[in-house]
Amino acid sequence: MILLGSTGSIGVNTLKVAKKFNISVEVLVAGNNINLLNTQILNHAPKTVVVARQEDVKNVNHKNVLFGEEAILKVIEDSNSELVVNALVGFLGLRPTLTALACNKRVALANKESLVAGGNFIDTSKIQPIDSEHFGLWYLMQNRPIEKMIITASGGAFRDWDIKRLSSATLADTQKHPNWSMGQKITIDSATMVNKIFELLEARWLFGEGKYDALIETKSLIHALINFRDGSTTAHFAHADMQLPIAYALNGNMSENILGHVDLLKVGSLEFREITCDRYPIWQIKAELLKNPARGVVINAANEAAIEKFINKEIGFMDISKAIINAYEKFTDLPKSIEDVFAIDEEVRRYIR
Repeated sequence: MILLGSTGSIGVNTLKVAKKFNISVEVLVAGNNINLLNTQILNHAPKTVVVARQEDVKNVNHKNVLFGEEAILKVIEDSNSELVVNALVGFLGLRPTLTALACNKRVALANKESLVAGGNFIDTSKIQPIDSEHFGLWYLMQNRPIEKMIITASGGAFRDWDIKRLSSATLADTQKHPNWSMGQKITIDSATMVNKIFELLEARWLFGEGKYDALIETKSLIHALINFRDGSTTAHFAHADMQLPIAYALNGNMSENILGHVDLLKVGSLEFREITCDRYPIWQIKAELLKNPARGVVINAANEAAIEKFINKEIGFMDISKAIINAYEKFTDLPKSIEDVFAIDEEVRRYIR
């Protein structure tokens, strides 16, 4: 396989699963964590390695090291692997997804932004989602009429904060996730609930038209629920460990144990909460966005540009959602081609900056 984003949490877990199933790694693509990358090279012996920056090439312990976005696309085109695991963060992941599909490869997708921004122009029949929420929905599906698909959210770093404090939240505050440790951007997205908006859009592209919603489940043990038309509801319980969805993406005929089961007696109780617009202002555009999912390119670009400004202390935490909603109201044209997606992305970023 080709692994894009090998040093992030998804990438690290993917390599554990690859080891378990003796899947060879042809290409490793990483960012700036060269020490971890060198360890991965030692353990998995890839044929080719790609890093983000030219200045890091000399520090990589490998004979065949490339750098930059164009190199990622080239290794996908030149590789023999039939599977690409895309765990890149952000809009950067869209072109590799498109390239892999154009090369008739299967894509195990953890890069939300590919579907959020370009879902209208992506053949999802060759995509296996790695997100635990979409894996949960897929796992629950049966040949019965569905009323609604529901995914869960942790609520992010500020789910228990007094709402009046949110405007003064710092970057360090956003990183204090109540349930686990993730990368900087996705943890900010969890705090704003943009992450869940993205996942609802992903679900819409993966599973088609229908009713989609989300709610907060504070222990992150239920990842998805389906309301069937007959009045019954099923829920997918599993410990929050990405190795489970990754294992199914890498090895479709799963018959091995991956995780320990959830012990409901130890869990004792579960708590569910509504996602409200006062704590998560982005939620006010959820319904309209699901009716017009092709506008996802606008919210993704606005979000990435606003997060840059937040990290640089140019805007406050609550201003991230304000900036996204502002851009969403201003940019209403739907992309008619994948070229339009890239053009709108650039225009929205300029506007937010």
